[in-house]
Amino acid sequence: MSNTITSVASRLRPLLLLLALGLAPVGAWAQGGITPNRVDGYGVPATPTSTNTSHAPGETEVNILTSYYEQDGIHGAVQGGRGTEKLTDITPTIILNIPLDTASLFSANIGADFYASASTDRIDGVEGLYLSTPSSHDTRYHADLGYTRQNTAKRRTVGFGGGASKEYDYLSLNVAGSWAQTSRDGNREFSAAGQVFFDKAKLIYPVELRTGQQLVPTDRRQSYNLSLVLSQVLTQRLQVALSTELVYQHGLLSTSFHRVYFRDAPNLVRVEQLPQNRIKYPVGLRLSYYATDLVQLRAYYRYYQDNFDIRAHTLELETPLKLTPFFVLYPFYRYHTQTAAHYFAPYAQHLATDVFYTSDYDLSSFSANKYGLGLRYSPVYGLGRFKTPFHHAQGARKVAKFKALDVRYAHYQRSNNFTANIISADLSFTMP
Repeated sequence: MSNTITSVASRLRPLLLLLALGLAPVGAWAQGGITPNRVDGYGVPATPTSTNTSHAPGETEVNILTSYYEQDGIHGAVQGGRGTEKLTDITPTIILNIPLDTASLFSANIGADFYASASTDRIDGVEGLYLSTPSSHDTRYHADLGYTRQNTAKRRTVGFGGGASKEYDYLSLNVAGSWAQTSRDGNREFSAAGQVFFDKAKLIYPVELRTGQQLVPTDRRQSYNLSLVLSQVLTQRLQVALSTELVYQHGLLSTSFHRVYFRDAPNLVRVEQLPQNRIKYPVGLRLSYYATDLVQLRAYYRYYQDNFDIRAHTLELETPLKLTPFFVLYPFYRYHTQTAAHYFAPYAQHLATDVFYTSDYDLSSFSANKYGLGLRYSPVYGLGRFKTPFHHAQGARKVAKFKALDVRYAHYQRSNNFTANIISADLSFTMP
């Protein structure tokens, strides 16, 4: 059994690294797009990542991911903190991992989001007169490319990459670099990943505020992310990872089509105003315990704080159960609680003399629960095989293997009358 545990632990190390490298872009995207101010780690996924990361050396791996997401609530920020938050989103994505030689890997993550939002549809309507408009739906396209090279002798892995995403009112470009060093005995690893985002928004205001004047200070934003992870195998059964994802943002942090109403001026409406600088400094601790050959316990705790005065605690638990050698069931649960930002107040509770103000309930005080279930089926010879258009050097067509299927459902509920559901699927293929 010890050999099995050691083997599983060694396979988990690249997964921890992948999670570490992936945290920075996810955190940064959370400040733009559909859910601009969410800090609880839930919402429409920006750049879906596959959970199927292991493949034989030299094999090309292709993951086809798709998800359907829906949410609803009663505190739409477009209407000043009251009104629908209904939104649906479909996200087809393809992830490629192509070995260039025994040490180098090329990766690509390409996809789109097709979403419809009843909330943003209110941008072009005033209370009592809402019509379906172009704001009711949009499509976001994204592409990220990366190159990773591993130096086995020096136990070192370096990588760099870049990407872009585009939707009707938003353009985002990014560059990234990463470095990881493993100890001589292979039980400890330290990794660092940095990413810089350059974002530009098309400023869209509520229909009644379109006077020709610019109502927010800028239409650009820069985000600088640094992720640091130290992972350690403590025993044959227990592995731990300590991480932080530091973020500094400068520029447009307000959403130009969010309305704000005021207690001392009932007829006054303005667009959301937030400071142009934001610093986030969360720390996290991840534990993986192999209770038996069939049961694994995973736990993650994160403390979050930023200079908007939000402080948050997040706890995640996941228990993969190996029902057969090829079938894994993994229930999961996540609890999140946060305090309100200094600049938040509910509908019509701000004062007209306030400098900064928002009624976006993503910046309010709330607690949230997310729970769900995942199923993974990965028979040793795969689910099927088929010929591809690509050929070996000898002329024969290459045969691809449908390696694994992963299906996952999650339900999310916040204490401020907001609910969401997401179902996702990951189809994993390999090709020699």
